[in-house]
Parts: sequence; structure tokens; C-alpha cells
Amino acid sequence: MKNRLLPATLLVFQATAAAPGLDPAALKRIPAYIQSAVDKGEIAGVVTLVARNGEIGALDATGWADIEQKKPMKPDTIFQIMSQTKSVTGVAAMILVDEGKLNLKRPVQDYLPEFKGIQVAEKQSDGTIKNHPPKHPPTVWELMSHTSGLGFLPATGDFARINYTMDRTLADAVQAYSQERLNTEPGTKYFYSNMGIATVGRIVEVLSGMPYERFVETRILQPLGMKDTFYFPPEDKKSRIAMVYMEDHGKLTLARDKAQGGDPALYRPNAKYPGPELALFSTASDLFRFYQMLANKGTYGGKRILSPQAVEAMLHDYTPDHSNYGLTVNVMEAGRPQLNLINPGTFGHGGAFATGGWVDPKTGLVMVLLAQHMGANGNWIRDAFWQLAEGAVR
Repeated sequence: MKNRLLPATLLVFQATAAAPGLDPAALKRIPAYIQSAVDKGEIAGVVTLVARNGEIGALDATGWADIEQKKPMKPDTIFQIMSQTKSVTGVAAMILVDEGKLNLKRPVQDYLPEFKGIQVAEKQSDGTIKNHPPKHPPTVWELMSHTSGLGFLPATGDFARINYTMDRTLADAVQAYSQERLNTEPGTKYFYSNMGIATVGRIVEVLSGMPYERFVETRILQPLGMKDTFYFPPEDKKSRIAMVYMEDHGKLTLARDKAQGGDPALYRPNAKYPGPELALFSTASDLFRFYQMLANKGTYGGKRILSPQAVEAMLHDYTPDHSNYGLTVNVMEAGRPQLNLINPGTFGHGGAFATGGWVDPKTGLVMVLLAQHMGANGNWIRDAFWQLAEGAVR
């Protein structure tokens, strides 16, 4: 992008502490790099957090949360974290595993009878589709690892745009998903599925006896002190929510209704859908608590959320085609370092608007990057952040 939409030197907050084993001078390269991207008009603004061994070493806010309203990014700016929500849903499910209420190896239909009779749509050599029963019904762990055979979302019908309209209940949506055809035999292929993770949320709802979002609030968010994390924006938090931007012919423009969740400036009015696959709002500090809990094998601040065994079970690649996906988390299990300096064993999740949270057990790092950006530049900036954060380890 050649245009300079934003004036230079927009860094509004930088806090660098002497966290053990992190080079303060190296950490300062992170906001400097992002500042250059802001100055070039490549991205509106970003909040980043780097911690090591449970101590925050840097929390930086750069650029704009809302260009049009001249609202700068701040450390407590609230973001739509999109698919990072999936890992929160996974933790909710694993709480029920710890309590003996959920067996990951059992068929989904044992918990949601509407899934009985689901069919595989197999494409024939002549191009026709033949429906037939799967060799085994999809299981809960296959939902959580995107190997159930369910597609991303329905191609047509009332729920094809549920991630944008948010206008139906979770129960209604999952009932519709149960009538879809599987793309592949369960357990045979990785196929990223919002329907699958939404179904996990519905299982949490049914087994806990409370609305999915209420279970997450009482069993995860409140114990961890994640006070700025929610599914439906409360009135007193709306002014802190960042707008979503997209790349359009080399310029940044408001995404408006092209953004999942609907026009961010409308704050999801009358939304019913809690979106276990994408609907959470959060802040960098709140997400640090969540990822540090996983880094600590299930505890944070004296509160145990999961057993160490439950966390361990989440952190293995369960995909037959080695797609680096565990139970609602990406996990780098390959036997070689990544070109972005991420170590094998690093786990976490990204989101559609260039957000991400990652734990590197080898270095003890927790890394959070939050933007609200639709386009390739967000991915490049996220890669650069990882490199700079890992490069600060001493």
C-alpha cells in the first residue's frame, strides 16, 4: 500500500518491563515495526503483548482503534477475537471431560440425537453425489479437531450467513447443521469447520444445563478475571471496541457489513447467536490470562480451570493429514523449527481479523497480537510479531 492514511508517530502506549529473559531493547522493535506499518497505511492499529514465564514484558498499543473518529489504540481496547473463540469453547468442553460428563470418543449423536442418521455426500467419478452412512458416526473429538467431515457452514439456506447475521439461537443453528451432509468420512481428513465447533458449544450447553455463553462466563471468564471478555457487547464497553478495516485497492476502508459479526459500529444489535466458533470480544490482558492458564497446565491466579491431563490432551495434532491441529488449538508438532521462529510445540489460535494468541512452552513465551484487519497485511504483521517476540528471548 503506497498511501499514507495516518500521520507518523502514533504510538500511544508502550510499557516495557524487565521480564526475566527478555531483552527490553529487542522488545521495542515490535511497536517500531508496527508503527511503520501504520504510517504506510497498511493497518489501522495493533495491540501486542509479550510475556515470559508468567510475567508481562511488553504491552504496546499503536495506531488507531477508529480512524474516522480519531480514537487511538489503547492497551485496554476491545477486539473481536473471532476464531480464537474456538479454544475457549474447547476449554469449556474439557471442563466437562474433567467432570466425567463428556467422553470425547463417543459419537456426537449420543449427546445430540438430531445427529442420528447423518450421511456422507461422496462425489462419484461421473460427478454425481452419492449419499451413504459414514463408516462410523462423527465423534466429539473429531468435531474439536476439524476432522468430523462437517463443512465450514451450510452453502445455502437460513444459516449460510449466521456468522454475519447472528440472528438465530445456538440450538436452532446446530439443529440445522445436523441435517447437513458430511464432506468426508469422519476422522479421515482435516476440514476447517465452524459448524463443528458450534456443535461443541451446543454439547456444552446441553450437558451443563445452562446457556453456552453463561457456562463460559461462570467457569472460565470470571475465575480467570477476564472482565473485558464477552459475547454480547454491554453498553458501558462499546466505546472501547475497535472498528474493523479491510484492504480495498490499496487503501484502508471500514469493513462495515462485510465483517463477520455484522457492522462493528452497530455492536451486534439484537444478536441471539453466541457463536462458539467466533463471537468473543476480548483484550490483550484478558487473553494473556487465558493463555497463561494453558501454559500453566490449567491454572492461573490460584484458580484451577482444567486438569494438567486435559490440557495435555488438547495439545497434540489429531489430524490424519498432519495439519497441525489439536482439540480446538493449532499446535506446531512438526520436527523442525518454523520459518517465523516459532518452536515445535507452540500452540494457540488465530482469528479472521488478524488476531492471535500463542504459547511457546520451550521459551515460556505467551504472545498476543490484536488487530481488526481483513486482508493479507494482517498475516504478514502477525508473522513479524512472532519473529520479533521470539527474537527477544535471552
